[in-house]
Amino acid sequence: MTTRSAITIGNFDGVHVGHAALVRAARRLAGPTGRVLALAFHPHPISRLRPGQAPALLSTFEQREAWLREAGADAVEQLDPTPELLSLDPESFVRSKIDRYRLARNNSWFVEGTDFHFGKGRAGTIATLQSLGAALGFGVEVVPPVEAALSDHLIVRASSSLVRWLVSQGRVRDASIVLGRPYEIRGRVTRGDQRGRTIGFPTANIATGHLLPADGVYAGLATMSDGATLPAAVNVGTRPTFRGADRRLEAHLMLPGGGTWAPPASHPDYDWPISLRFVSWIRDQVRFDSAASLTDQLARDCRRARATLVPSA
Repeated sequence: MTTRSAITIGNFDGVHVGHAALVRAARRLAGPTGRVLALAFHPHPISRLRPGQAPALLSTFEQREAWLREAGADAVEQLDPTPELLSLDPESFVRSKIDRYRLARNNSWFVEGTDFHFGKGRAGTIATLQSLGAALGFGVEVVPPVEAALSDHLIVRASSSLVRWLVSQGRVRDASIVLGRPYEIRGRVTRGDQRGRTIGFPTANIATGHLLPADGVYAGLATMSDGATLPAAVNVGTRPTFRGADRRLEAHLMLPGGGTWAPPASHPDYDWPISLRFVSWIRDQVRFDSAASLTDQLARDCRRARATLVPSA
């Protein structure tokens, strides 16, 4: 007996609610004992076609794999946009996937959104895929766009481009609506100016390849290298009070019950992994006249972040 298979292909950056709908549809077609495959382009094909013009990253491939599996995929495989792959015409591209994943005739489906394009020059469309399906013996399930209601009641169509715009505007609560979870950045702690230590608010300086939210202060949740989750007041920006020039991502890590987190003696000061989930915006970036004024505001920021993240605090 052949295995029922459903396959969905895309970039899946961020794995928003529309992507999750594709996987759910694939699971419905494959059934509980069938096979759901998600093929994710990484890096973005534009990075190979037009270097320097690829959209900013919302997620690592490892994040996408985890989220697609949570949505119901049995396997998530990386599609490296090599010149050979990108040069395939639409039919050759589809045939390569049928052969590679041994998709059974009359027992397999391609599941895609209405704007799916594939093959050299993105020449293939949903109509192309349906025509190939009729000829090659696979079904095509077209999933309509998923809409979401933002905090201002605007109804929007879920897309990675929209998430990037919301994040870039600091609208992290709205981004979480479209994503189905808070926007999460992964990075590594690096050495900074250590100025926060001198004013009583030490921060973890985080290097990351993800898109940064707009300059400002946010309430976030930090996941440490040991899996522990801590509330955090997160600053994105240039530190104008100290005449900074480069944009940085810094997190003041707090203990859930009160106080500031400090690494144990056995913990390295730098070069350890951390992830940040952005829960809500607190305020814009502001230049203060003195370090004292800044510390007063930072204390208020931390209280507000803690109240948002630990309601019982």
